[in-house]
Parts: sequence; C-alpha cells; structure tokens
Amino acid sequence: MTQHSDETLTVLVYSDDRNTRAQVTEALGDRPAADLPEITFQECATTPAVLRALEKGGVDLCVFDGEAVPAGGLGLARQVKDEIYGCPPVLVLIGRPQDSWLAAWSRADAAISQPVDPVALAGAAVTLLRSRVAGRALAR
Repeated sequence: MTQHSDETLTVLVYSDDRNTRAQVTEALGDRPAADLPEITFQECATTPAVLRALEKGGVDLCVFDGEAVPAGGLGLARQVKDEIYGCPPVLVLIGRPQDSWLAAWSRADAAISQPVDPVALAGAAVTLLRSRVAGRALAR
C-alpha cells in the first residue's frame, strides 16, 4: 500500500460529471479546517479508475456521486466497503433527502443532498477526515 505524507490528505472524488467534481473540489478547497493538513484531490470519472486508486492506497476520503452513470456512487460505495481492505470513509452525494435510506444501504459513512451545499459538504468531510487522521495517529 502506498504511504503518503502526514502533511497532506487525499480526497478521491468520483463522478462522471466534471461539474459535480468541480463543485466538490471547490467546496472543500485545499484546507477545509485549520486543524487538518492540506488536501490533494484525485478525480475519477469511471469505476475502474476508482478501484485502481483505492487498491494503490493513500486515499483518506472518498466522495461519490450517487447520480453518476453508468455506475452510481451508492452501489460503488457498497462495493468498495465489501472489497477494499481498510476502505477509507465514503461520503455520498444523494439526489434528494428521501434517498437517505439508499445511503444507509450503501454503507456510506455520510451523505449530503445535491445540489452540493458547500457548508454541508465541508462539515461532513471535515468530520470524516478528522476521524481518519485520529485513526492514523493511533495506528502508529
């Protein structure tokens, strides 16, 4: 597994829509909270690209678009939770609040509704990244 610097966190953003990927990266910026290291982004537009990135390791958070086609982020979230050892936390973007049951089915660690609310996205991502950083510190 690839190791990465303690000075950066890697967020993988999956969507077939480049505008959705841009909304996520712009909402999070390079440092969504002062107590977290800087973020680098790995953008993926296909399921195989996501799986390759996760198999390499070094990803601290996944943000999956539940409305992506042909493979939606909800099914992909469930798949990576089953198949990737030490899977990082997954935040899914759902089409509407009523789809929260689908997010629970997917085993996602958090969900927010689209269109992307930058404050909600940053809040959920920061919570998941803080737990990831704490887990890394305990593993040392």
